[in-house]
Amino acid sequence: MNLAVLGATGGVGRQIVVHALADGHRVKAGVRDPARMDLTGDKLTVLRTDALDAGSVGEVVEGVDTVLSGVGPTARHDPVRPAYTSARATVAAMSAAGVRRLVVVSAAPLNRTGVARTRLAHRVITPMMWVLLREMYTDLELMERTLADSELDWTSVRPPRLTNSTGRGVYRHAIDAGPPGNRIARADVARAMLDFMAAPQTVCHVVGVSE
Repeated sequence: MNLAVLGATGGVGRQIVVHALADGHRVKAGVRDPARMDLTGDKLTVLRTDALDAGSVGEVVEGVDTVLSGVGPTARHDPVRPAYTSARATVAAMSAAGVRRLVVVSAAPLNRTGVARTRLAHRVITPMMWVLLREMYTDLELMERTLADSELDWTSVRPPRLTNSTGRGVYRHAIDAGPPGNRIARADVARAMLDFMAAPQTVCHVVGVSE
């Protein structure tokens, strides 16, 4: 497949590129600074991209089958709200290009229903995280609302605590529910996002993922 990856030098975004190339996909990596992209390959094209601008995103998504985004909040108090702003730009660019499939990374604390979560996670950890990181999660909520209001075939992947471990190559997941566990490697989040591209049951749903 022909893929576009936004935020391709970030923690999850870079892992998406690594796994996508290993799977044999052709990848257009949209990055703010191409000098930071340390990956190479015959099937990799690196493009300087402002993920917050629809025109810039349009150059990356043109002609691809699926877009995967690792763009997320960058600070507790960021007036730009990068996840939300990027989602708006991406929806506009994909709609103009006629590309429908989009997979993004979000965060487990957006599941405030308690479904598939432990009592401790639901009643203690999630509320505490919202107190500490409310601006970041609000940004992600706005991102997910933007996707839900669009006509795209989107999936939002919600991991819990992210680690930089090598990854297991496997994961657990729950559709429209919290992740079964409390942590996951960024490499395995990327693996899940790529797997979900061709999983129709995840279209227009949020998916909790964990070890």
